Amino acid sequence: MSDELLKQHRHAIDDIDAQVLELLNQRAGHARAIGEIKGGGIIYRPEREAEVLRRVKERNPGPLPGESVARLFREIMSECLALEKPLSIAFLGPEGTFTQAAAVKHFGHAAHTIACASIDEAFRAVESRTCDYVVAPVENSTEGAVGRTLDLMVSSPLKVCGEVILRIHHHLLRQRADAPPPRKVYSHAQSLAQCHEWLNRHLPDVERVSVASNAEAARLASEDDTVAAIAGEAAAERFQLVRIAGSIEDEPNNTTRFLVLGHQECVPTGHDKTSIVCSAQNRPGAVHSLLAPIAQAGVSMTKFESRPSRTGLWEYVFFIDMEGHPDDSHVTAALNELRRCAAFVKVLGAYPTAVL
Repeated sequence: MSDELLKQHRHAIDDIDAQVLELLNQRAGHARAIGEIKGGGIIYRPEREAEVLRRVKERNPGPLPGESVARLFREIMSECLALEKPLSIAFLGPEGTFTQAAAVKHFGHAAHTIACASIDEAFRAVESRTCDYVVAPVENSTEGAVGRTLDLMVSSPLKVCGEVILRIHHHLLRQRADAPPPRKVYSHAQSLAQCHEWLNRHLPDVERVSVASNAEAARLASEDDTVAAIAGEAAAERFQLVRIAGSIEDEPNNTTRFLVLGHQECVPTGHDKTSIVCSAQNRPGAVHSLLAPIAQAGVSMTKFESRPSRTGLWEYVFFIDMEGHPDDSHVTAALNELRRCAAFVKVLGAYPTAVL
């Protein structure tokens, strides 16, 4: 009886698979037709993708979790976009970094990820239109802001058009499982800091060496069985390393936020953020004058970060994230008042909040 029941379920799955395949290709056909109608215009619409992902999560009846369904639809949209034109995404390389993982999470596996030697180079690749978008880390829940990304956004013409939230898991990786205790541990400086207490407990006398990226650390470990690397799963797979210890980050909710930047602006979705950078006039109460218009307009601020302006000693610029879109009346009011009282205001971009 159980064999007969298994057969029934398997036949039902086969029939459903055939229907899914047919529907997927129907969807792809509509996506291709939209591309032809656009005639070579912008093919990636962050607000449209965010709308689709939110809708499928809200309508999902289960048993698949909403996050799983959203990931599946992200890949479907990625493949459909590639029928029009595969997107090229610049990121801080080499391959196997968390930034590449963030790019794949946001754009799907059909996009072409292009490794760059620095965040500066990644920005330039998009500014020159060699690549379509750049994904860059902007802040970590443990270590704070990524200063170089913030500095580049002040002068870059690129607009923020998306964000990616990536849970960060660090692993201790070796060339082989039976290797003797390592003499050095390689990783990016932020990753070493994020695993500081674990290293103190388990490898207190081992030298810690900062390198350009976790993927570079993994590459070094793959060539030398006397050292170890701290890196993620993608780097372990890329360089065929063995995981000696998993999830060694000190903060269990260690998360990095990445921004997606390109040449386009996003229309409102109802679930948006606006990022700006501004500077205060050199007078008493100047910083309060930057915050008051936001509060008075009833806008919720989600980030406030200061950075040296690089234009004068002890002068600063302030990065602010707020909920809403500049087309929303309360955000418009806040921005207008800010422009009146601040020395400098630049809207870095308005974009859908991360869905995945």
